[in-house]
Amino acid sequence: MKTITSLLRKPLLSASAACLALCASGCVTKPDTTPALDGIAIPQDWAAPANPTRVEGEWWLSFDDPVLNQLIAESLLENTAIAQAEAQAAQAYQQVRLVDADRLPTLAGAFNASRRKQSLAGSGLGGFLGGGENAATSFENDNFALQLNVDWEIDLWGRIANQKAAAVEELLAAEESLRAVRQSVAAQTAKAYFAVVEGQQQVAFTEETVAALGETARQLSNRADIGIGAPADKQLSISNFESARAGLQQRRQALESAKRQLQFLLRDYPTGDIAVDSELPERLKPIPAGLPSELLQRRPDVLAAEKALRASVFRLEAAERSFFPSISLTGSYGTQSTELENLLDNDFSVWSIAGQLVQPIFQGGRIIANINIADAARREAAEAYAEAVLNAFLEVETALAFEQLFAEREAAQLRAFESASEAERINMNRYQEGLVPYINVLESQQRALEAKSAYLEARRARLENRIDLHLALGGGALSPTATDSQPSSEDTP
Repeated sequence: MKTITSLLRKPLLSASAACLALCASGCVTKPDTTPALDGIAIPQDWAAPANPTRVEGEWWLSFDDPVLNQLIAESLLENTAIAQAEAQAAQAYQQVRLVDADRLPTLAGAFNASRRKQSLAGSGLGGFLGGGENAATSFENDNFALQLNVDWEIDLWGRIANQKAAAVEELLAAEESLRAVRQSVAAQTAKAYFAVVEGQQQVAFTEETVAALGETARQLSNRADIGIGAPADKQLSISNFESARAGLQQRRQALESAKRQLQFLLRDYPTGDIAVDSELPERLKPIPAGLPSELLQRRPDVLAAEKALRASVFRLEAAERSFFPSISLTGSYGTQSTELENLLDNDFSVWSIAGQLVQPIFQGGRIIANINIADAARREAAEAYAEAVLNAFLEVETALAFEQLFAEREAAQLRAFESASEAERINMNRYQEGLVPYINVLESQQRALEAKSAYLEARRARLENRIDLHLALGGGALSPTATDSQPSSEDTP
């Protein structure tokens, strides 16, 4: 699957191309989205600690994992959500072409052929033709016509121009939505990949633990059976072994779910037959968060909401211009004859030209209702834009604040695992020397297993937060691939 359809690649507008298209439209106003942010104070720096350097587009490269890079590249080509977003952008482009067609004259060719029978009874012509005054005389004749019809509505007040400007903004919004979907798919793929890696590590560690606990349970059972061990220790060891086995099945279940989710994102049949030979990254590079003001020009969902707001303003302008009169010109040229062979003879040519000016006077409130609808849609789009901006800042600030918290959580879980492992070793030695009861060994084994599992979960949670932060910052390298060739005038909206 291509990154975008070949039809869509050429006409997709860049920001500069959109500006040129709007400037060429004539009679349109340039909407200002700034009032939608009234009351939202954008700070110079993030509240949470961040590195104010340039945000990278292909953020997943910072994990230094070739397998992850390959999987994300595959998902960006094959994912069904991206294919749907590409189709939606293609529809938006065709909408621009449809509106643009309304600004041009329409030409239609027509060929008419008819045969007619006419009765002269009672007309007084029957006697003149030799049949008497009351004779029922009739005759038949053929008629052929070849015409070229022209119809053109002059967009004197800019109603159609504003409709086209709105369609262009909606196309740009669809492009940004496509970029947002691509970034979201990349983030989902990265999370699913790390879930598989963590799941494999969880299963491997638990399998080792289950094997060790099984051997311990076997030895204690043999000691109890020959009377040199406590029966309670035998039962406790069996309970510990079976609990670990249950936990192993639970971790295998989570791994199977993660595998199938990753295959789904890759557009593969979810058999669960996928494995990755990797480990969770231990060190993360400092993330460049950029500046808050840059987020509004970088994050695709914010840009899509801004384009939707601009489109709603143009829709309102077009609705208001419905009060003005419409001017249309029509004309036709062709030939007409009772003989088919005369249609190409200029002596049988016919033509007509007409102009019409229509001023709305009374339409039962239809125009006012359409204007009110467009104005309400504009207010809704303004609030949606403000919500998108606030949500973007919320996600970035939250992820930045969580960065340090997740790092401290991971470090604490690692220390807990190391201490629990050491306690398990000490208690096992002391138990074998007869200094402590087996309950001490049981408790230390359970804590070591839980601590290692919690440590792996904390590492993945930190990675997922880093992915969320990358996604919240809206990297800029996921826009549709541009072609080297320039769009033709026919394809440019």
